[in-house]
Amino acid sequence: RVSFMNNQKPQKPTLSGQRFKTRKRDEKERFDPTQFQDCIIQGLTEAGTDLEAVAKFLDASGAKLDYRRYAETLFDILVAGGMLAPGGTLADDMTRTNVCVFAAQEDLETMQAFAQVFNKLIRRYKYLEKGFEDEVKKLLLFLKGFSESERNKLAMLTGILLANGTLNASILNSLYNENLVKEGVSAAFAVKLFKSWINEKDINAVAVSLRKVNMDNRLMELFPANKQSVEHFSKYFTEAGLKELSEYVRNQQTIGARKELQKELQEQMSRGDPFKDIILYVKEEMKKNNISEQTVVAIIWSSVMSTVEWNKKEELVAEQAIKHLKQYSPLLAAFTTQGQSELTLLLKIQEYCYDNIHFMKAFQKIVVLFYKAEVLSEEPILKWYKDAHLAKGKSVFLEQMKKFVEWLKNAEEESESEAEEGD
Repeated sequence: RVSFMNNQKPQKPTLSGQRFKTRKRDEKERFDPTQFQDCIIQGLTEAGTDLEAVAKFLDASGAKLDYRRYAETLFDILVAGGMLAPGGTLADDMTRTNVCVFAAQEDLETMQAFAQVFNKLIRRYKYLEKGFEDEVKKLLLFLKGFSESERNKLAMLTGILLANGTLNASILNSLYNENLVKEGVSAAFAVKLFKSWINEKDINAVAVSLRKVNMDNRLMELFPANKQSVEHFSKYFTEAGLKELSEYVRNQQTIGARKELQKELQEQMSRGDPFKDIILYVKEEMKKNNISEQTVVAIIWSSVMSTVEWNKKEELVAEQAIKHLKQYSPLLAAFTTQGQSELTLLLKIQEYCYDNIHFMKAFQKIVVLFYKAEVLSEEPILKWYKDAHLAKGKSVFLEQMKKFVEWLKNAEEESESEAEEGD
């Protein structure tokens, strides 16, 4: 009965036998890298540890051998000495060479020399760029298959190649692989990689590269979820001698927290939340993210100023600004408890009035309003006037403030002499 059922199946159309066989044979030939591997390994072994000779041999072989088709094999050999099986072990039945990254000495100088070999090769054969990037991504996923020393060499080499632009920072995505992160392989690898990258360039150049591929805010993901804190990151990388990377991540976090604070503030203001709730929220954020009062007062000022459609007429805008700012002065007053914060606010007002031309004549009115509302006190105003102002529009603003400053000075002198009389 069973055989009868089988016979009922409609026959699948097949290609004629002859054609099928040929295609099969072509396939095998196309992806049989053995011969390619033997040629490369022989050439490398002859060149030996003279990496200049290795570079020359690779340059010349590109004309004879099919680098385009066998890019993966080529890079496997240059890094590991032979073809890699999935997982990162060397394929057993293949010949191998000791002229490769993994068999070289584990020091920066040797890795710099190897980086030159890859540089020259990829500059000469531009089409290898993509293949090399894919290779490095693959090697990073295979990290657990390599020895610690092999990983260190690969990390140094990758850092150098990132620094000189042969590789793009997007390859770091491979390090976020769950298994690598969980076992601490990613973080340990990142230490060596960033050390050699920063050694070649500096932290600012590294930051620019990371920002280009949106990695600047993802470095914490090198750790498992329960360890993704600035504290943990900072401790780990500082102890490993990468204080500048720790500080960079700390700054990134603060910038992120500030943006978040500003966004939330603007929403609370547009909803018309009570000031006491807003003040409470801001104070919690300051504590949680270690944000200074100076930073906060600047954020509040720009949030307050961005909630309004300002009149385009100069004579009307000052009136509108005074009305608006009077309403928000209790909120600003809550975050000008230090002279330095008051000065920060003064400079922000100056900058704003200078950058928004309709506000040029409103500067003095705003300062006087804030003085009356006890947001600003005389000492910071006098300091601003004397030597702490910005260059932006200073002659206009100092002129506007002249009378008020004289009045402040007189008032101060009077109160001092009254105090003396009272003694």
